[in-house]
Amino acid sequence: MRSSYKSGDVTMLLKDVTGLVKPQPTEERERLIQSGKHYSEMLPIEYVPTRRYMEVYKEALQIFAKPTALAVGTVSDKIVQKRGKEVVLVSLARAGIPIGILIKDYIGEKYHLNVPHYAISIIKGKGIDKNAMKYLLQRYHPCQLLFVDGWIGKGAILEELRQVVKDYDGVSSEIAVLADPANVTELCGTHEDILIPSSCLNCTVSGLVSRTVLREDLIGPHDFHGAVYYGELADADLSYDFIDAIERWFQIDAAQSKVQSQEAVLTALQRETAVSGYGIEEVRALAEVFGVTDINLIKPGIGETTRVLLRRVPWKVLVDERYRHNPELGHIVRLAEEKHVPIEIYPLRHYKCCGIIKNLAET
Repeated sequence: MRSSYKSGDVTMLLKDVTGLVKPQPTEERERLIQSGKHYSEMLPIEYVPTRRYMEVYKEALQIFAKPTALAVGTVSDKIVQKRGKEVVLVSLARAGIPIGILIKDYIGEKYHLNVPHYAISIIKGKGIDKNAMKYLLQRYHPCQLLFVDGWIGKGAILEELRQVVKDYDGVSSEIAVLADPANVTELCGTHEDILIPSSCLNCTVSGLVSRTVLREDLIGPHDFHGAVYYGELADADLSYDFIDAIERWFQIDAAQSKVQSQEAVLTALQRETAVSGYGIEEVRALAEVFGVTDINLIKPGIGETTRVLLRRVPWKVLVDERYRHNPELGHIVRLAEEKHVPIEIYPLRHYKCCGIIKNLAET
């Protein structure tokens, strides 16, 4: 699979289906999804964001590169301590890929280990790419594989992993992420709902690769899941701009690294003592309050809210009162303004904001 990433940074276990999937407008795609067509059979139109939005992204990157780097350091330390030197990073395409590269680089700098890093597809309701798993298990012991993603919203992908790994003896469903406000994994940089700047963009921060595709007419029984390469957006590619901006905050000196990790752990512990329970419980409560019959239409957390505004048809965005004017949500406010989506101030416990998708059957 082509990408704008260096071959040494990640091996993409994906089939290149560039030119074979016609992107669809957001509203048309949303109607098809809500009428029963699976999201993995379609792709949204990828576009270069407006100048005003890119200004907000750059500001977010400047402000939140350091907290993101702290989270990378913390989760990387946890990975080495728990999984040892033989770990193999398996990033979930595509949001997990830049995070996997950051973790690989941090482990390389601090521990002088060159850990293997792969990207594979997992699709809600369809499962994990069995051919990609076969490829990995022909080369590594099951206990070496560690799944990596960017963040956790409700925990739906983790639940999907728990179901699919039952078919693979010795493979753990444990997942490493930078942010876990849902409170469902210990292998995280923080349980706080932090802004990971890569969530603000689509393919232009993810190696110019689309989200993954699974269609019978494109993916044969022995193929990896598919993806599209957007070479026409090369001039707007910020994939390494993002990685470099985060890695500037890495502390190579061992003593500094220890301080860095302790700072991030303290942030996580402060969050843990403040918020108990699981994010999914809050999501169910929100569904009841706002009359949403399908909790799949509720996307909590900064990363998921961003996705709703970029790729779905939003109904409204909820923002916790404590973060009403927080610059961390600047890109959320900008996108909501551009798309005329109302923002409602509402008390949230685990999350700073939450996107709710419009039920098109009711409109």
